[in-house]
Amino acid sequence: MRENAKLAILFADIAGSTKLYETIGDAKAREITSRCIELLATITKSHEGRVVKTIGDEVMCTFPSADAAAEASVEMQEEVAAHALQWGTMLKIRVGFHFGDVIKENNDVFGDAVNLAARMAAQAKGDQIITTGDTLEVMSPHLRMESRLLITTTVKGKTKPIQIVELTWGEEEELTVMGGPSMTIASKTTPAMAVSFNDQKLILSETQSVVSFGRGSTNTFVVPDNMSSRVHSRLEYRRGKIYLVDQSTNGTYIINSKGQQNFVHRDELPIEGSGVIGLGRIVTPDDPLAVRYSTTSG
Repeated sequence: MRENAKLAILFADIAGSTKLYETIGDAKAREITSRCIELLATITKSHEGRVVKTIGDEVMCTFPSADAAAEASVEMQEEVAAHALQWGTMLKIRVGFHFGDVIKENNDVFGDAVNLAARMAAQAKGDQIITTGDTLEVMSPHLRMESRLLITTTVKGKTKPIQIVELTWGEEEELTVMGGPSMTIASKTTPAMAVSFNDQKLILSETQSVVSFGRGSTNTFVVPDNMSSRVHSRLEYRRGKIYLVDQSTNGTYIINSKGQQNFVHRDELPIEGSGVIGLGRIVTPDDPLAVRYSTTSG
């Protein structure tokens, strides 16, 4: 029997499962992935969801609301992170979901919302939860607050651009310290970061939470170098931490004041302290192509 419905469709799969099998062996990897899938299924049911099917190391689920899918997504990430330590692995999952119209038939679901949810899961990296802007709009305010827009882009099969959104989870909250006969409430020092390129300088903070770098004229800092992508990378302030997010062809180098070097390519890395950033190339502090950064107190 065919039935039309509005549901949240969620896909969750194990990131880097092939590497897991290579690292710990087939038998152990199969045991751990099976336990992970069972954990995801249990969490799904606890949020009034239903597991439609498992496909290898992936589960496909439905939920009655976008809120239920979002809350299940966060719990999935938190529980897998906790269990991965017990299992002795670096196991991570990626989650994508979308809320919309579907067709229910023979215990399966079909339709554009299913396809879009699968595309959101494909966009996610390990530890990420990805959804659409349309789904975010029907979520409760307290859940919408834990999100950030990644990009507005076109998707195959859709005539209008869609917003791709990340739901954040597992980030440190404000600290509350109790002592003596009275209570003292102490918040973490909120860091800010001074960022400069040539004569241009600004402060990255809660007020200005994103600065971008690249060859294109729309960036906050325009770095005119053929190793730099048009939109190369950005620094993001997220709830008291600062992240370098790379989206380039050649990657981004971060060299701190001690000379320690990190390379980020199509990924992100939390940074602090001071140093220089090189777009597509290693730079020195006196290099005219170096972006300089230095963490300060908020």
